[in-house]
Parts: sequence; structure tokens; C-alpha cells
Amino acid sequence: MKLSNVVLKVVTGGYLVLFFVYLFLPLIFMSVVAFNTSDIPQVTPWEGFTFRWFGELFGDSQMWDGVINSFIVAFFVVIISVPIGLGASLLLTRLQFKAREGFYAILVSPLLMPGIILGISTFLFWDQTFQISGGLWTAIMGQSTFISGYCMLLIMARAQRFDKTQEDAAFDLGATHRQVFWKITLPFLKPALFSAAGLAFMQSFENYNTTLFAIGFEQTLPIYIGTKLRSFISPAMNALACIFIGLTLTGATVYEIVRRRERGKK
Repeated sequence: MKLSNVVLKVVTGGYLVLFFVYLFLPLIFMSVVAFNTSDIPQVTPWEGFTFRWFGELFGDSQMWDGVINSFIVAFFVVIISVPIGLGASLLLTRLQFKAREGFYAILVSPLLMPGIILGISTFLFWDQTFQISGGLWTAIMGQSTFISGYCMLLIMARAQRFDKTQEDAAFDLGATHRQVFWKITLPFLKPALFSAAGLAFMQSFENYNTTLFAIGFEQTLPIYIGTKLRSFISPAMNALACIFIGLTLTGATVYEIVRRRERGKK
């Protein structure tokens, strides 16, 4: 084996080790803190093992209110954003018109806009125009303005690979536009629709900047966490982070198992 290949492997291995240490060490630290009896989030000195902070977390009614609000907002953001993204992607991939690039730029522009601007503008628009004060509805509308753009890009990537001759064949056989859409186009786009729905839900559930300025006196889970961290860093927040880390790892593991099983069946 050449010396250059050995050096390359050593450098690559060292880089990967440093990368994963940098990535996962804070998460490990945060998880360990959740089981320390100390009232101050710390790993050392270790004062004893406990589940106290998980009990304190589950007994916090404000936390549960934030979780429920986050699920409500995320659900309706998915309901609004995915159809908008679907319609916009079909419009941009099927029709050729002069204003196509300008229309695309308009739809993508909210993705480049700071979340604070989106939140404040959404709050002022609904408050001044329709006298609707800040709440879950304004948070839903504020998030949908940019999350629908993510959905559009995801669905467009799938729609651009669609073979339109399948639709032409269906029309030749007497199918209506509605039948072609439901029987041919939509099934082909189904994987992208599920991906867009999942992305929209996660983007909404974790959103902080836009939601903070659009939701008024209500709060979602990220706002609850931000408020707690500004007042006092409680180990209960580490317990919450530990739960989310566990759910993420479980979800990723289940997904990988299902994916490998499906690949094995083919």
C-alpha cells in the first residue's frame, strides 16, 4: 500500500472522528446533565443519578400547552402549505409563460426573508386589516408563507421527472382531466407529497423567530423553551432535550429498518 494512501486514510479517519465528536459531544453532555441531581446543569461534580427532572418536566402545564399548540400549528401549516406547494409546482412545471421566472422568484422569496420580518408583517397585516389579534391563526399564516416554498421545491423536483406521455395516453383512451390527475399524476407525486408534509411539520414544530412575533400572547414549545432559558437554565430543559434526542434516534432507526426491508423485497 502506498504511503499516500495510508496518509489519506489517517487524515480522513481523523477528520471523521473530530467531526462526530464536534457534532455529538454537546448532545451527550446535555443528555448526561438530565440525570444529575444537581440543581445547576452540570456534569461535574456528579451528585447522583435521578429521574427528578423528567418528573418536573412532565408536571409543567405550560410545557404541555406549548406542545399542544405546536402540534395544532404544525398540523394546519401542513394542510395549507402542501396544497399550495403542489399547485405552484404543477404550474411551474406544466405551463410556459413569460412571467414564469418572476412567479418562481415571488414564491421562493419568503425563504430568503428573515423570520422576524415575516412574523411582524403577518401580525400587523391580520391585526390592522381584519382586526385579528396575534394567536395560533397568525402563527399558522406566518409560517405557511415560507414553508409552502419548501414544499414547492420538493414537489417540483419530483414533478420534473414525470413522463407526460402517460397522461397523453390516458387522454387518448378517454380519461378526463380529473381522472388523469387522481389516477396518474398524484400517485407519481405521492412520495414527494409525504416528504413535503414531513418537512413542513418539522419546520413548523421547531420554528421560533417567525412564531415569536406572530403568535401574540400564545406560546409554542420552542417559545416556551426560549422563555425558560432566558429566566433560568433548569435541568428540566436538558430532560426535554434528552427526550427529543431519543425520539429522533428512534425515528431514524425505524426508518432505516423499514427502508432496508423494502429494498430487500425488491
